[in-house]
Amino acid sequence: MENGCWKLTLTLVVLLISTYAEASFSRHMDDFIKAVKRVEVRHAVSEPVAVLRSLRRAAGLNDAFIQHFLGNADAGSKTVARLSAYFKKAVNHRVTEDAKEEGVVLTPDGTTVALTPLLLGIEAGLLSRSAGRVRGLYQLTLTKDLHSSRLPQRPGPDGCWDSVTSPRVFTLLDSPSALTTAQINGGMDGVVLGMEVSKQSKHPLKLSSLLTEYYSQQLDSRGLDAAPRLISRRRRENFRGLVAPPLLVRQVVKTAELQRRLKGPSEMEAKEKRRLAAAVKEGIKDFVHVFMDCPPIIPRCMWGAEPYRGTPTNLSLPLSFMFVHHTHTPSKPCVTFQQCSADMRSMQRFHQEDRGWDDIGYSFVAGSDGYIYEGRGWLWQGAHTLGHNTIGYGVSFIGDYAASLPSQHAMGLVRDRLASCAVDGGRLNANFTLQGHRQVVNTSCPGDALFNEIRGWEHFGEVKKSA
Repeated sequence: MENGCWKLTLTLVVLLISTYAEASFSRHMDDFIKAVKRVEVRHAVSEPVAVLRSLRRAAGLNDAFIQHFLGNADAGSKTVARLSAYFKKAVNHRVTEDAKEEGVVLTPDGTTVALTPLLLGIEAGLLSRSAGRVRGLYQLTLTKDLHSSRLPQRPGPDGCWDSVTSPRVFTLLDSPSALTTAQINGGMDGVVLGMEVSKQSKHPLKLSSLLTEYYSQQLDSRGLDAAPRLISRRRRENFRGLVAPPLLVRQVVKTAELQRRLKGPSEMEAKEKRRLAAAVKEGIKDFVHVFMDCPPIIPRCMWGAEPYRGTPTNLSLPLSFMFVHHTHTPSKPCVTFQQCSADMRSMQRFHQEDRGWDDIGYSFVAGSDGYIYEGRGWLWQGAHTLGHNTIGYGVSFIGDYAASLPSQHAMGLVRDRLASCAVDGGRLNANFTLQGHRQVVNTSCPGDALFNEIRGWEHFGEVKKSA
């Protein structure tokens, strides 16, 4: 009897420790990295593959598809009992009926990432370091989810956290989809990091160090212009450099073939394979448009926007103009999610409280942290260019650009990505005109330096003077 009581007490102690460990960590990437460090230190496991296998075991990621590429997680992996409950909940991805997305974390750059495809991609890369190619990289990170998402269903949506300082609950902004933005972010990061570690000839970094360098890199006043190549804020450009749409199509077909083989002996016939490839090629267009062609956009709820006051007026699309602004105040570029978000909230307060507008006036705002921030967005009429708000989008750069320019990266996001995204998405006419605020309103905006710069951009148009 005493022995039985002792076992019960020990079980309760382990349960309480596990529950406390889970409660002490939020769903922030920094907290996930802290938990990984505990595994590395307390269990004396510094080899990244061993840590990843332990996490995979704790999370229960050990189905036949994963084992085909990575092996059995139970083979030789150490237990992480104290943190197993946390890892199981933090890593296992699912979307609930009430549109809550689990198995995702908020990163320091303000985006949300699913951990499963990220970790599987890194493990695949590490296991392939001597093989010359990364076996299963695309299937484990992205194409299995693309195949199961029933293309051409539109990918997304994004979502919002209950808190950006201590995130616990992530809620999708639209009806749950089979492939969310967080899954795609995690998949892209898994591809980028998996490919990177596969090329390293020296002993790889600890997993916690790799994640810290990728997600928590600090930027100086030059923003992304002076940032390292391998950084989460560059995920889309790095992903585009590795993955062309035809490769994605081939990998989705390979995924379908493998899933069939794992279920039984039947092979996919050539005719069926061609039909699937044609369907995937057509269905993947939305994915390519949103996640490879368009810039990353931080939604209103993530920067802490107040609600629109009143009822928004919908724009009649497509529009014919894009008007370029600078904020003037704030006068300095923002290089972190926290500072850019604070600047957005400050501008919204000024526009709503001091000017009496319904909302922040701009359609979109470009930070120097690598992101575009959603103002009134694609559908709502703005208050940015007096007399022209019904016919164009107003896009502003955070900072005063009378004597200097925004970062090259920020200008590229607007000039090359946002504009083409708007055209391809049917929001701007293909022959739209780009103008500075000063061309149609008596103002110095967008500053002399920036105005002289945009005069050389494609689509720039001078004001036609009446005879």
